[in-house]
This record gives sequence, structure tokens and C-alpha cells, in this order.
Amino acid sequence: MNFDYLAGFFDHNVFAYVILPLLIFFFRIIDQSIGTVRLIFSAKGLKNLAPLFAFFESFIWLLAIGQIMKDVSNIFMYFAFAGGYATGNYFGILLEEKLSVGNVVIRVIPSRDTSALISFLRSKGYGLTVVDVDGSMGPTKMLFTIVRRREAKTVIGIVNEFNPNAFYTIDEVKIVGGGYFAYKSKSIFSMLNPFQKMVKA
Repeated sequence: MNFDYLAGFFDHNVFAYVILPLLIFFFRIIDQSIGTVRLIFSAKGLKNLAPLFAFFESFIWLLAIGQIMKDVSNIFMYFAFAGGYATGNYFGILLEEKLSVGNVVIRVIPSRDTSALISFLRSKGYGLTVVDVDGSMGPTKMLFTIVRRREAKTVIGIVNEFNPNAFYTIDEVKIVGGGYFAYKSKSIFSMLNPFQKMVKA
């Protein structure tokens, strides 16, 4: 893509030292945001989506680097390139958090009787496994459940309501097969409906 035609609308110095660096900064934010999401999705096992993101990431990167190569003496474009890269990393992580793709396993060790908590979680359709354990304060129970990542806050909210001082951990789960969880949700990729067929291919 050639932006030289835009120079006719601006003073040469304004275009070279303000407009063009801003465009490069904007392109780097976009391509690095895509790249960050691509890496996170790849780590989650969404390998069919990674090539699509990689295509747009590299295409936009070439647009930005192509403009720099036209005037390698313009230091403002270097700062714009690096600044866009850093900013894109930040926005990419925020975007991935908003999408909340994937599954997590939640482990809970309650600080008090768990009967009401177990009954409530199961009544809400959560697949729950309960194991007797020997904790630092004596025998207790450990609760396991696997949920979609965007449901984790809801589950923890329920736990805190019934057991305010419960100890819990949340870990990413790459693959889920079988079990009650498989019947609870039609698709773990429901946040990516436009890409659902591609993922299943």
C-alpha cells in the first residue's frame, strides 16, 4: 500500500514527521495485537485459527516496515514502530482476556461444611468432583470443576458466597474430552461463532 498520495494534502514535514509515524504506530498496534492473540490461541490448541491471524499479522507488518524503508533517516518512524509494538502487546492481552476463550479447572478447598455449596453448584449444572483430603487443619473435601473460562468468575462468586474464606486455584486446561462437561456446553468455542466451522474442520 502506498501512502504517498496523502502527501499532497499535507505539508511535507507534517506528513513525514507526524502523519506517517502515526500511521505506522497504528499499524503496529493492530499487527502486534493480532500476533499476541495468535500466540495465546496457539497455546490453547486453536491451531486452525493461527494461520489466519498470522496472515493478517504479517501483511500489516509489511505495510509498516515498507514505509520505514522509504526513509530510513526518519527517526520518528522508528519510535512509532517500537511504540506501536509495545502498545500492541498490551492491547493483545486485553483482547484475549475479553474473549475469554478456553477452559479452566477450578480447585476449591472450603473452610467450612460444603454440602450446600456442592448441592448449589450441581443444581446449576456444573460437573463437580468431590474428593476427601487431609488438609493442614484436618480432614476436609476438595472440589474440582472444569468450566469455560468466562464462567470462572461466576463459579468463584458462588464459592465465596457459601465459603467466603475458601482456598481455590484456577488453571488453564488445553484439552477436554468426555465427562459431564462435554454435555454441558455445545461448544467451547462459542465466543468465536464466526470461526466455529473452521475450528471443527
